[in-house]
Amino acid sequence: MKRNNLLVALKGFFMGAANVVPGVSGGTVALITGIYSEIIESLNSLMVPRTWKILFKGGFREFWREIHGGFLLSLLIGVIVSIFSLAKLMEYTLAHHPIQTWAFFFGLIIASAAIMFRDIKGWGIGEIIWTIIGIALGIAVCTLTPTETPDSWWFIFLCGAIAICTMILPGISGSFILVILSKYDYIMSAISSVDVPVLLVFGAGCLIGILAFSKFLHWLLGRYEKQTMIVLLGFVLGSLIKVWPWSNMGAIAESQGIDAAIPENLASIDPMVGGAILWCLIGIALVACIEIAGKKVGEKQKN
Repeated sequence: MKRNNLLVALKGFFMGAANVVPGVSGGTVALITGIYSEIIESLNSLMVPRTWKILFKGGFREFWREIHGGFLLSLLIGVIVSIFSLAKLMEYTLAHHPIQTWAFFFGLIIASAAIMFRDIKGWGIGEIIWTIIGIALGIAVCTLTPTETPDSWWFIFLCGAIAICTMILPGISGSFILVILSKYDYIMSAISSVDVPVLLVFGAGCLIGILAFSKFLHWLLGRYEKQTMIVLLGFVLGSLIKVWPWSNMGAIAESQGIDAAIPENLASIDPMVGGAILWCLIGIALVACIEIAGKKVGEKQKN
């Protein structure tokens, strides 16, 4: 792999890591590392009929250049390596340290929302209304989504299609969508254990979703970028109820070796408030570090 492709793969690795952790957006990492516009352009080119006509006429090299093939392949390798290497870690921490893990996620999401809020300029009545709509949508999705969602192939496909779309949106995490759809643990477990049927269905959903959505995203951000980001901000804020560290007392009890089936036992659960606050602050600090790094990169590119 060429030196430039290695750098792209490394950026893909960080994007993949961001997409595994709810709260850090892969799209944000792409913006910070300066490859976001090329990702959108590459994906958009895959939806242009002319591009495929070139391939069908035997012009593979021209087709490869047209879709930025070397760039996309390097990026994909980095993302895949990252996701498979971190999935087992996420599965372990959620099973054995759920309060600290969700507190960390909570901090990540709060900090990301704060940065989104800061980056949106010119607040007025219209912007406030769009934010309220986003918050209401986030709360509605979280409260209407059942704790247990189906493991059927069609729902896994749908999860992949929706999650991959948000993975390329700055400010919102694809894994956060999996949390809302109650499929984060399930998909992380499938990746960790290399459950091929589940991964194939999920991957197919991702492929169809990103190809279908990239062109729409190109159009949406070109015309309604501010409104889109405001609704996403509201959605993230409204969805925070889903990542509250103490929302699943059953999982917390299990991690502490307590039988949650006996109601009296729940009183003996250690809430670990101190640890939760610490990990929440670590999550906030991590996003702050990513933001500072992004500013430095942006300043270097200007100079």
